[in-house]
Amino acid sequence: MPDPPGERPMFEYEIDRMNHSQLVREAAARRLSREAAASAARESRGSGRRSGDQGADPDAEGPADGDGPGRFVRAA
Repeated sequence: MPDPPGERPMFEYEIDRMNHSQLVREAAARRLSREAAASAARESRGSGRRSGDQGADPDAEGPADGDGPGRFVRAA
C-alpha cells in the first residue's frame, strides 16, 4: 500500500530533526566534559602553586643561601 501524499516527507523530516537534536545534545555533553576537564586542570595547577607543591621534583626550589646567618635577614 503506497504512502499517502505528503506523509513520507514529513516522517523523514521528523527523523532528521530527531537526529539533529541528538547531535546537538552530544555536542553539548562533549563541550561540557571538556570544560570540566579544563577547569579541573586549572584548579589543580592553581592549588599546586598556592600550596607550594612542586609535584615530582620537591627540591626544585631550595634555600637561596644555605650557610647564611639565619632564617631571616634584617631589612636594609
